[in-house]
Amino acid sequence: MHWTILSELDMATILADSAPNLDVPVPCSVSLDDVLMDAPSRAVEDHTTETAGEIKTEESQLDMFRSKAPSSPASGLWTTRRDGEVKLRLEQHGIGSEKPKTVHELFQESLRKYGDYFALASKKGDTWVKQTYKQYYEECRKAAKSFIKLGLERFHGVGILGFNSSEWFIADIGAILAGGFAVGIYTTNSPEACQYVAENCGANILVVENDKQLQKILEVQHKLPLLKAIIQYNEELKEKRPNLYTWSEFMGLGSDVPDSQLDKIIDSQKPNQCCTLIYTSGTTGQPKGVMLSHDNITWTALSAGHYVQLTEATEQQELVISYLPLSHIAAQMIDIWLPILFGAQVFFAQPDALKGSLIDTLREVRPTAFMGVPRVWEKIEERMKSVGTKFSALRRKVAAWAKDVGLQTNLKRMNGSSELPINFRIAKQLVYKKVRKGLGLDRCTKCYTGAAPITKETLEYFLSLDIPVYELYGMSESCGPHTISLPDSFRISSCGKEITGCQTMIYKPDSDGNGEICFAGRHIFMGYLNMEDKTREAIDEEGWLHSGDLGKHDKHGFLYITGRIKELIITAGGENIPPVPIEDAVKEAVPIISNAMLVGDKAKFLSMLLTLKCNVDGETGEPEDDLTPEAIAYCLKLGSKATKVSDIVGGKDKAVYAAIQKGIALVNEKATSNAQKIQKWVLLEKDFSIAGGQLGPTMKLKRPVVTKMYKDQIDQFYADVDNTSRNPLSK
Repeated sequence: MHWTILSELDMATILADSAPNLDVPVPCSVSLDDVLMDAPSRAVEDHTTETAGEIKTEESQLDMFRSKAPSSPASGLWTTRRDGEVKLRLEQHGIGSEKPKTVHELFQESLRKYGDYFALASKKGDTWVKQTYKQYYEECRKAAKSFIKLGLERFHGVGILGFNSSEWFIADIGAILAGGFAVGIYTTNSPEACQYVAENCGANILVVENDKQLQKILEVQHKLPLLKAIIQYNEELKEKRPNLYTWSEFMGLGSDVPDSQLDKIIDSQKPNQCCTLIYTSGTTGQPKGVMLSHDNITWTALSAGHYVQLTEATEQQELVISYLPLSHIAAQMIDIWLPILFGAQVFFAQPDALKGSLIDTLREVRPTAFMGVPRVWEKIEERMKSVGTKFSALRRKVAAWAKDVGLQTNLKRMNGSSELPINFRIAKQLVYKKVRKGLGLDRCTKCYTGAAPITKETLEYFLSLDIPVYELYGMSESCGPHTISLPDSFRISSCGKEITGCQTMIYKPDSDGNGEICFAGRHIFMGYLNMEDKTREAIDEEGWLHSGDLGKHDKHGFLYITGRIKELIITAGGENIPPVPIEDAVKEAVPIISNAMLVGDKAKFLSMLLTLKCNVDGETGEPEDDLTPEAIAYCLKLGSKATKVSDIVGGKDKAVYAAIQKGIALVNEKATSNAQKIQKWVLLEKDFSIAGGQLGPTMKLKRPVVTKMYKDQIDQFYADVDNTSRNPLSK
């Protein structure tokens, strides 16, 4: 059988050509009862505190957290000061009324439940070296003491620049316990971008993975007067420098710092103070430092974890793989905070995970939950399809039958049917189980995607193999998740429903129900560090966070993202056009297309920039000239012998150009108006990439950068608007 052989293939090639770095109606009734600025000191173990000779119960403490007269709801909900405190959005009932906790309190609770359970697993050679939660906590305290010894100041940053590891986690939590900010820095950042983040957060200490990242910091160190020390946690130091430490040297520095000194700092921390900074990817300007409070993190983990029904380790330990960039909030929530709350075990992938080794880790760990950004799922899909083209007609026929059965059955289940027909059960034994085993997903009950749009085609592909991939949606400013799809509550292309305790408002909806998506809840961030104007733009007078995303609810309450306000193209005729649905439709109609960008702002018609699917250099992330195996197979079907991008673009390959024009014509047939039809297009010689600057760290398209970079091609579209020739083949 086709799928029997597939399960025995070396699946390590699935992600071999991935880029080396990637990082989800009427307003609802919302309670904006808030925490007062002068939040009380943290309660001792018996949940009472003594203040001015008066014993206060836990309930009276919570009363102190609540605003009695929220006549100006947004008042006190945000701050841009590094030492600022905010009112927390406590509800009167339900999960939104849970007592606020600091990160340390969350960890203490986990220690009591899961102290002897394994927390972290790192691959050393062929062996997994594991640490229990007790050991994990003690390492975090050691790091915190060493940060104090090095002179970390209260509310100043510890920047962390490197691939996921136990040292990354320990540095992050250690920085928080020591009273500083944990600040992830994208590994793809240039030296100048690293300097910007370090300056903005007032970094006293930077933690780097290896010499490559160290050199970025050394290049700009003279411009960072607040920087006191650098720590390298992987590789041997190539040279000794003042205030440069190995990880083992660093961990021993604080041995003479008394526990009482650290505990005093920990006890001074409040749930409504900042502990973490997440820097936005900067697709529309300079990155902004998103201030997340202790309560943002601890409450969001609680609400999201219960919503997706994670199990505590005392019942059945969840297993997850850490590989997505930890400078992104999604990875931090999934890899650090949810595991601490539920006692999950975290396995660290190899640094070359996205060059091919991730699939080996998946098959070895067999996680119970797995998060992949769209590009990861797309690469798995592409490689599996490429493998499938090499099999006999009979095997392909069996595969097609199984996928058809899987898709139809799962679509019915999505709409409420519980029926499992006999052919589905047969296909499950013959096909689906083997595919899951081959991918290492045989015990994974929660497969997620987020951080960027994913195509309907990819979602349906995995659904046809009985691997539902659930979309989630949120922002750094909402501490990660806001809506999540569930096994018994999902729709294709919807990002699900609000997690418990969170609210959504569609602001100024049009006749179709589309408007700006706004959030409320205890997951809403504190503000942008030192950026008052930007914070006021994000949080309105009623306390709603304005996402900048356009979307709508269906009649069942599922949220659909339809575009971004800043991405809207306003034509010369005044029509507002969201580009993403049109771009996705083109990529679905023409499978050889990798990236598509619609242009036409203030113009008389729409045009499109297109790139082809090609291999990516595993080291640099640069797109190569060689087409992907899937793209080559597509060309062969068309009768083209092209194997390189240059074969197609340089020679204007007639078969491929005709296929693209045909696909665009099909998309145009479905356009809601003439203004939404694509009139001209051009194939670019090179795909978009993070390395090239066209994509952000989470693979989001940097439209202003692309517009500037390809200004000549765009100008050419409109050089002669009277030219009736729209098809590049006729030029």
